[in-house]
Amino acid sequence: MTNETTPEPAAPRQSPEAIVATSVLRRSRSRWRIAAFLALALAVIAMVGRFAIEQTAGGSDTIARVNIDGTIATDPARLKVLSDLGEDDHVKAVIVAINSPGGTTAGGEELYEALSALREKKPVVAVIKELGASAAYMTAIASDRIFARRLSIVGSIGVLYQNVDAGKLMETIGVSMEKVATGPLKAEPDFTGPIKPEVRASLESLVGDSFNWFVDIVAERRGLTRPQTLALADGRIVTGRQGIENKLIDAIGGEAEAIAWLQDERNVPAKLPVQSRYPLPDQGFGWFGKLIGSQARSALGLNPTGPIVLDGLVSLWQVGPAS
Repeated sequence: MTNETTPEPAAPRQSPEAIVATSVLRRSRSRWRIAAFLALALAVIAMVGRFAIEQTAGGSDTIARVNIDGTIATDPARLKVLSDLGEDDHVKAVIVAINSPGGTTAGGEELYEALSALREKKPVVAVIKELGASAAYMTAIASDRIFARRLSIVGSIGVLYQNVDAGKLMETIGVSMEKVATGPLKAEPDFTGPIKPEVRASLESLVGDSFNWFVDIVAERRGLTRPQTLALADGRIVTGRQGIENKLIDAIGGEAEAIAWLQDERNVPAKLPVQSRYPLPDQGFGWFGKLIGSQARSALGLNPTGPIVLDGLVSLWQVGPAS
């Protein structure tokens, strides 16, 4: 008897097209693996960097920098940062770096109150870069001293409420709107027509109350009489040089001059590092888009992190004619 072994079946031959497809698939998988590895590595680096910033901020003496860029609105995260700075013994002074046309009156008030509380605990100095107007100027006066460039734009003390009257447009295109309200001032003013007299009176009271508070704190913080402040509170903007003449700011300069003043007048130790503490570092990859456009938007007085949407009373210097 002879033992015959069954020959193994030959592997099926792949067509040239299948070989090419398999090769492409393998290369594609390799690229995706590399991309996933790089994404993971970047995420780890970002997390480590954030941790390092937090550790450095809490471990040695420093001057903290708080950046107020773009349109101002209320911000709980910013409030917490300012509160924490007041309790941090390693923070010897705070520089508020401002580049903003203003924003909501509530946002300006929030910053003013928070910085005033911080000022009671440690020196606070404001540095206005290109622009510090309206609610941004409201922010600046909460500091111990205000620096600005000779050609910085400051001032614009005032409050604004705007409404669009699109009634004629809606009539032209044949659109009408009806509403049922619980009172004559509910949901007013309406964009379907001009402001009614009773609505205008209500809004003037609203704007006037906010304006009077703004005037009062400017007079108090800048050592001006109320008549002197009212003469400057017609919404005008001025240069930094003019701001010194009318006592809206204290000195010409930037961050270097602010640090020198802190050392000379508030006994802040020399050569302390300056660390940005607000805005908070990104936790993900949002930094990439901001890197491209945020600084340019801030220089124009625009919100560096998103669209400009303001509800409520506004204390805002606007570039362009009023409608």
